[in-house]
Amino acid sequence: MTQIGATIDEVGTLIRDGGGFFLRRDGGGRYALELHRTPVDLVEKRVRLRGTLVGADLVNAEGVAPA
Repeated sequence: MTQIGATIDEVGTLIRDGGGFFLRRDGGGRYALELHRTPVDLVEKRVRLRGTLVGADLVNAEGVAPA
């Protein structure tokens, strides 16, 4: 299990669910995302997420970019 405060660098599919965004991880599972900008152009696309784990399956995203 990944520790809170760990750096996250994952690839997966960006999902919008209601008012929030999630990364469906290629390795299984998903992360809820705290985003500083809304990447609507990347929804349902394969992306690379970089950020910090701030809670159980919650990532403060520093960047979301096409994978």
